[in-house]
Amino acid sequence: MATTSKHVETKKRKTKKVGADYVAPAPWTVKHAFQHGDVFTYLSCVIFGLSNLARKQIVKGILFLAVEALYIMYMVNTGSVAIGKLISGLYGTESKQVFNSYGIPVQTAEERSVTILLYGIMAVFFTAIFIWFWTVNMRAAYKAQYLKQTTGHAPGFVEDVKDLGDGRAYVTMLFLPAAGILIFTILPLIFMISMAFTSFDNNHPSHFSWVGFENFKTVLSNNGGQVNLHTFLSVLAWTLVWAFFATFLNYFLGMFLAMVINRKTTKLKNFWRGVFSMSIAVPQFVSLLVMNQMLDSNGAVNRLLQSWGWISSPLPFFTNATWARVTVIVINLWVGIPFTIMQVTGILQNIPADLYEAAELDGANWWQQFRNITMPYMIFVTTPYLITTFTGNVNNFNVIYLLSGGQPQPVGSTAGKTDLLITWLYKLTVDQGNYNVGAVIGIFTFIVLAVVSLITYRNSGSYKNEEGFR
Repeated sequence: MATTSKHVETKKRKTKKVGADYVAPAPWTVKHAFQHGDVFTYLSCVIFGLSNLARKQIVKGILFLAVEALYIMYMVNTGSVAIGKLISGLYGTESKQVFNSYGIPVQTAEERSVTILLYGIMAVFFTAIFIWFWTVNMRAAYKAQYLKQTTGHAPGFVEDVKDLGDGRAYVTMLFLPAAGILIFTILPLIFMISMAFTSFDNNHPSHFSWVGFENFKTVLSNNGGQVNLHTFLSVLAWTLVWAFFATFLNYFLGMFLAMVINRKTTKLKNFWRGVFSMSIAVPQFVSLLVMNQMLDSNGAVNRLLQSWGWISSPLPFFTNATWARVTVIVINLWVGIPFTIMQVTGILQNIPADLYEAAELDGANWWQQFRNITMPYMIFVTTPYLITTFTGNVNNFNVIYLLSGGQPQPVGSTAGKTDLLITWLYKLTVDQGNYNVGAVIGIFTFIVLAVVSLITYRNSGSYKNEEGFR
């Protein structure tokens, strides 16, 4: 009985696999190239494009061969040396005075470790891309052989170009974005991660070496240093608290105001939306710097309250930890709510009106309509937006740095009471030059964001029940 059930389940999976949306894999793979390839296909693993040249695909073959030649030239001239220095320990050379062939003293160029690290990672990165390109070359080699044997004709360069503009247009369209992500996102990310395993700090700004996991031990231990586990957990806890309130207070208050404006009985709807749009038009850094000056101990707010006799001493907006944290959350509401109103207004207007009409006929009040219609619909549609906003608030450098500067900061600590992980990382790197420990903080920030985002999204209705509100 168990065998029969297993057979039925396997049959269902196969039926689903070969359904209307199923696309059979191409027969020209690297595995098939080595299993069924001829001598030209085999030799293509060493001489790129040879199989294509043998099948009269001259332009394609020359392009493959040119890429291989360029990579070999790069490795001979620069790449192999860069990888060698990367492996040997990142040690650079100091600038010193030497005499040239004419006996004239000249100053040699200094070779900094950070340059060695960058060039070495680029060489490894280009090598990884070359390995991937080798697989492309092998697939193209066997494809030329396969088509020549089965159809008697391997497509020429013009046919391939037409195919890239029609049948495989998605490859052409995705090439530049994918290349941009690799060069401007993945490569810098690898460079940043690699710094976490070096001694690149204010004591070793020019010449440093690999230290393994020593920086992780520093961050995850309470050894009395300025960067330790206690400080990290304190900043992490505040970062998550900040991100939670900054995300959901903005979301629910913004939704409430959008619903009030969207009501049938509300007059001057365009005026109220225009008022909130005006606050978005003002550059954020200008607003935050103005608020910083107004809430200073000698700022306009404290002076005005003192002149009225309401307070005898300045309110500690940025000198007391609790006051400072509440202040940045409240100011962020003023900055962020207009964005939320603009985001949710269109969604509220697209909720089917017949749902509310049916609810009114059933005697549902406004709270029941909100709880059973508006809120489920909004959460379903805006879950990706909430995740993006939460991530943005974890990395919300502008509000914290421009408004409070991370203050108040205890004496001897590298992080202030309102510092987020991102502002703490900035202080550790740009202000103090401790790039190695800052890289560790960056890695942990990435891990926290990735885990929270993936778990939240995969457990949301937007992911599990894609057609729930269709």
